[in-house]
Amino acid sequence: MSKSDNGVSSSIKKGLDPLATALKRVTPAKPTAGRTPAPTGKPGLAVSPLATPFPQIPPIAGVEIATARAGFYKHDRHDLTVFRFAEGTSCAGVFTRHQVGSAPVDWCRRHLEADNGGQNVRALVVNAGCANAFTGKAGGDAARRTASAASKRFDCRQRDVMLASTGVIGVLLDDRKIAARMADIEAGLTADGWEAAGQAIMTTDTFPKGAFAEAKIEGVTVRIAGIAKGSGMIAPDMATMLAFIVTDADIHPNVLRALLNLHVRTTFNSVTVDGDTSTNDTCLLFATGASGAPRIGRVGDRRLADFSRALDAVMLDLAHQLVRDGEGATKFVKVTVENARSPGSARKLARSIADSPLVKTAIAGQDANWGRVVMAVGKTDEPVDRDRLSIRFGPHWAARDGAPASDYDEATMSAYMKKPELEITVDVGSGRASATVWTCDLTKGYIEINGDYRS
Repeated sequence: MSKSDNGVSSSIKKGLDPLATALKRVTPAKPTAGRTPAPTGKPGLAVSPLATPFPQIPPIAGVEIATARAGFYKHDRHDLTVFRFAEGTSCAGVFTRHQVGSAPVDWCRRHLEADNGGQNVRALVVNAGCANAFTGKAGGDAARRTASAASKRFDCRQRDVMLASTGVIGVLLDDRKIAARMADIEAGLTADGWEAAGQAIMTTDTFPKGAFAEAKIEGVTVRIAGIAKGSGMIAPDMATMLAFIVTDADIHPNVLRALLNLHVRTTFNSVTVDGDTSTNDTCLLFATGASGAPRIGRVGDRRLADFSRALDAVMLDLAHQLVRDGEGATKFVKVTVENARSPGSARKLARSIADSPLVKTAIAGQDANWGRVVMAVGKTDEPVDRDRLSIRFGPHWAARDGAPASDYDEATMSAYMKKPELEITVDVGSGRASATVWTCDLTKGYIEINGDYRS
């Protein structure tokens, strides 16, 4: 195994602690006293009790950001975000595999997968309040016109503009609202717009989600920053609902794509809120090349090891924040399956537990109902040795070797289940593979939020 392989493997292993990223953020949150943020999110939603503060993100060389109110929401809030990138910026993306993808997903995928795709990307346009999904040819035309408006403003080709949308499915995007604000957007571009962007892409999110890290490439410091949105309809099959990550490193699109595919499996693809995959899932990674670090053009380049570690940390941090902002969530839960037949089997078992409404409602009720965990494991048809099946909640055994634990203590378990952050570990005794998935509880708040989603 090469040194770079060791570095990549190490970065993944480090990412498997749900608290590590939050505790080891490169910079602490910066107080925002004296400044009134623009209204964001859906009115009336209380901030998640699991929320984390937005980190201080310094400027990333080669990118400027602006937000504006385009009017996709009835209430006063910013719902349009635009990133402008330096010439020569590389881009790669991973997208939903949902069978009814959105027009922005189709647009980005087509241009990134074309010959020389992902080279010299100059802008990203994101709107909240309208998903522009299940809108047919008219939706595709609206996406093209949006790219055209940005390309004219920033003097680039339409194909060099990436698009993303989030909001209600089945509503055609009124691209005129975006075009009408492009002059204001251009005038408002700033290198210090990360938190505003994190707020402007929110839908039912209750707090903006950001992450930042630094790495070294051949002795040169490079920066990585990202924002994400997502609160419901979260069971990603590639990435998350929306995530945008920018680095000032100089990396070829093919290398960016390989890095995304490597890290998405153990970050965005390892979180779930409600088991539903979005039509608009998009994760885009941009590299401006403005740091002065040497160009990385080969996937196996050993100089990527530290960058790969830092990228994994940023992606995992953002993924965890999605779970922490799960609609109505009060518990952040790490589910680990050990000793499964294969990595794929371990992941399927862990997802079954994490997605189970019965398991999630028991957690909401602070009930260590390990029988529901047994149910979620057994229904998968994955290889499980019933007589070796063991279950822990945190350090406390609920079941061992296919039977209730002899030292099970209800009072001790109940005290543990009151914690806001929990761990469930299941040993299925059929092999040596393991996997971890992060989830949240399922509360009445989830029903209330989604019963009122379109109003």
